[in-house]
Amino acid sequence: MAKSRLKKAALYTLGAFSGVILTLSIQSYANEKSEALPVQSLHTMAEVYGQIKANYVENKTDDTILEGAMKGMVNNLDPHSEYLTVKDYSDLQESTTGEFGGLGMEISSEDGLIKIVAPIEDTPADRAGIKSGDYIVKIDSESTRNMTTTEAVKRMRGKPGTSITLTLARKDEAQPIVLHLTRAIIKVKSVRYKLLEPDYGYVRITQFQEHTVSLLADAIKDLEKQNKQPLKGLVLDLRDDPGGLLNSAVGVSAVFLKPGVKVVSTKNRDKKEGMVLKAIPKDYVVKGNDPLVNMPEEIKTIPITVLVNSGTASASEIVSGALQDYKRAVIVGTQSFGKGSVQTVIPLSNGGAVKLTTALYYTPNDRSIQAQGIVPDVEVKDKNRKFESREADLGGHLSNPLGGKEVKGGLEGSQKKTTSSAFASEPVNQLNEDSDKDSTKEVKTGKDENQTNKATTTADKKDSKKKDEEDWLARREPNPAKDAQLKSALDLVKDPVKWNQSLGLAAKKPVKTSDKKDKK
Repeated sequence: MAKSRLKKAALYTLGAFSGVILTLSIQSYANEKSEALPVQSLHTMAEVYGQIKANYVENKTDDTILEGAMKGMVNNLDPHSEYLTVKDYSDLQESTTGEFGGLGMEISSEDGLIKIVAPIEDTPADRAGIKSGDYIVKIDSESTRNMTTTEAVKRMRGKPGTSITLTLARKDEAQPIVLHLTRAIIKVKSVRYKLLEPDYGYVRITQFQEHTVSLLADAIKDLEKQNKQPLKGLVLDLRDDPGGLLNSAVGVSAVFLKPGVKVVSTKNRDKKEGMVLKAIPKDYVVKGNDPLVNMPEEIKTIPITVLVNSGTASASEIVSGALQDYKRAVIVGTQSFGKGSVQTVIPLSNGGAVKLTTALYYTPNDRSIQAQGIVPDVEVKDKNRKFESREADLGGHLSNPLGGKEVKGGLEGSQKKTTSSAFASEPVNQLNEDSDKDSTKEVKTGKDENQTNKATTTADKKDSKKKDEEDWLARREPNPAKDAQLKSALDLVKDPVKWNQSLGLAAKKPVKTSDKKDKK
């Protein structure tokens, strides 16, 4: 019996190894720059495949085994690279071209867990009170442990109007949070604005979409119309903006910068400058006419402040970095997320695709955003934000190529003292399969023992729901009296001398440091 299994494993290994060598040899021959084949490693991989086929307790198909191997190979590169099956690739194309039901949030993967970068404003996720830094530990009844972001998105998507239950872990909460949400068509209004007071406007960008540039242009023109004279200052709010379309980020930057200047560039593994995008129409107009024609001239010169926090990621960091480098705006708030990598989706012959990190973004002054983010010129903490999460927290993240200090997230303020160290370091340590069931049991027991408790619990739930709704509405309405970061940003644009003194305080290229940690 043992001899038979060994013989079978040997045959599988020989067949797999021969096939791999033949395929890669042909590809290597066609690629002049190809390195020598790692023959021993390929032999070991084929040997593992042979052992699985011959001895694993269940009969797994070749496709299942090899698909798992390909996923592991790509997922191990960094948090944003991923192998996409035929179905995954089809879903990805649908999400970028079609209309679908979802919850409205940007997610990432960290140590086998699904982590929320930021909820998108005015979506089911935002209304439910989901926060940046929350971990999704269950989608309905299924654990998200070792689930890819593509798989998580697939499970959270669905027909509009259908229900879904998310179980969250939050680092300042001792118990898991169970939320019941209803999927909806995600149609985000990417630009909101308000005249905060005479002469000073406020514009909030929630996500960079196809029409964001034209909406921003319309918002500025309408603010001047409301003001009945040119604006003297503007606050651009990019907090919890998870990013979006690159050309939209270039267009938003072009609103405030001189025509023709470089906004962003990329570099691949050879460190040579690749794509360069400038503040010119061909780099931000996708279709139709230039939406920035006939913009008020003073918008290029009036004081501007940009609000950022740890939920400010990707495209919104490109805008912040460009305005900071040209000393066109003072950046206010806390350090941004630090997602400075470019992903390219490459179709494969089997109908699937591989999403690979192929380059890094650089600001006009040649700074890399990666794992460092945008450092604010004026740091102002958000006292209501209990937890910060950034790219540097993600396992396997790419290090900043220029060195410098990588800033991670963590508990803020008093939460550092009141939260147990075990929960702070690993949010799922206290979350077993029965944890939410136990919480439910306690509530049921209270109902049976005392009817008064039932009435109290119901009233508390109503009060809590009302408070959540009030908090959500308050977040949508800019109010400097209740928002320290916004107040600081507004005060700066109202004081041109102080604004000038604050320009570019943090805009400097990271330097190599001796205590720089090795790449994870």
